[in-house]
Amino acid sequence: MKTEITYDEARVLFDKYLKTENLRLHSRETEVVMRKLAQHFGKDAELWGIIGLLHDLDIDVIDGDYSQHGYKTVELLKSEGYDIPEVFDAIVAHTEGLEESNAMRKTELDYILAAADNITGLITAYVLMRPDKKIAGAKASSVTKKLKDRSFAASVSRDFINDITEKAGLERNQFIQIALDAMTEIADEIGM
Repeated sequence: MKTEITYDEARVLFDKYLKTENLRLHSRETEVVMRKLAQHFGKDAELWGIIGLLHDLDIDVIDGDYSQHGYKTVELLKSEGYDIPEVFDAIVAHTEGLEESNAMRKTELDYILAAADNITGLITAYVLMRPDKKIAGAKASSVTKKLKDRSFAASVSRDFINDITEKAGLERNQFIQIALDAMTEIADEIGM
């Protein structure tokens, strides 16, 4: 069993299992946000980026059965010869609150991944409502206003986003700015 994974290996798995274009874009967004957050916290940006890239690896495989979400990704990674508990735990933990999931976020990394996963959805929804549909020039304060409107991007967990302040010590507007900066770097790739 391999106890480490390279980015090139992660991309091969990403291409093998995740086919739905909007999910691929979301995973890339989560990857770049996780990389920026790792830099902020002085952590391994490559590893955190890989976790972001692979966090929804199983979505096309589970075919709507969200009770398997996260756990199936771990199965896929194990079947590919990997045994990386830190990666596995964070990926499973980000499914906390899903129907029939008993996953729980415990570590700082778990909370950060769940927040990064959700902030990308909020930012994407915000950018799509902008007249130019571009992320360039988007302001953290404007995204924060949308965060407070629970009917906007209703499936986004505000609690998971807000938890980054309490559980990781990162002020919410700073977190949103980090996410905006990260996503702006791949704006052409994600069509924003």
